[in-house]
Amino acid sequence: MNLYLDLFMAWLIAEKGLSANSCAAYSADLGRYLDYLELKHIQKPDNITAPDIAAFLAREKERGLSPRSRARVLSSIRAFHRFLLIERHTGNNPATLLDTPRIDSKLPVFLNNTEVDALLTAAAGESAEDVRDRAMLELLYATGLRVSELVGLKLRELNLGAGYLVTIGKGSKERLVPVGATACKLVADYLEQVRTKQDAELKIPHLFLSRLGRAMTRQAFWNIVKKRALQAGIARNISPHTLRHSFATHLLANGADLRSVQLMLGHADLSTTQIYTHVTKERLKRLHQAVHPRG
Repeated sequence: MNLYLDLFMAWLIAEKGLSANSCAAYSADLGRYLDYLELKHIQKPDNITAPDIAAFLAREKERGLSPRSRARVLSSIRAFHRFLLIERHTGNNPATLLDTPRIDSKLPVFLNNTEVDALLTAAAGESAEDVRDRAMLELLYATGLRVSELVGLKLRELNLGAGYLVTIGKGSKERLVPVGATACKLVADYLEQVRTKQDAELKIPHLFLSRLGRAMTRQAFWNIVKKRALQAGIARNISPHTLRHSFATHLLANGADLRSVQLMLGHADLSTTQIYTHVTKERLKRLHQAVHPRG
């Protein structure tokens, strides 16, 4: 069965254009699944049944995997079996017979306006790292980029004069995102004061560089967010994605329409963006209480 996994991974890259991180997640989930099938002496796709998949998921539950994680694993298994069917390695798809584990709806964690202001001003110094961190944090909050999109952003993809950037999101989909005046100024300061000194000939395509002059990594920026949150006095555990959530939440709270937020976030499906509508409901509730005579 491992041969089919290799073919599937190559298909994900060539046909679907998935990122290395997405492919790694698929590989990890399906690696455990195929190990289980091997223990059951199942060696051909045609021999896999829906009860086999259900038994594997039950074992994952016993291992302590949450409903959300089991849903992700089942999604990987479904994609794998769909591939096997499309490429005619099998004549059936047993994964279609299984229901997705029920997941309790979980609201996104976001910062309030005061916390955002504190975080964005935490890097108040004039050192090269302060200038870079200010630019990165402000740009992330201004655009709602995923952390992989932020650290992967190229110099040529940024147009400060026109106030927008172009990014390549999930599924290799390109989207244009507006950039506010404050973020444009801080990024321009970073380019002038720091970036040009690290890479005067512009040989490195990436916009943001580490202290050693290399492209910034996701892990390194994660540590920057943790460090600056601590300096800002934010006690909660936050991540780069918290700023993406804050971006979407604050836009909707201030009257942005859901479709526009979907486009800026790069969500393929509007239902993914609808998780943020809780803020519009709260806003309407507050408005009702403020102006209704019987509120």
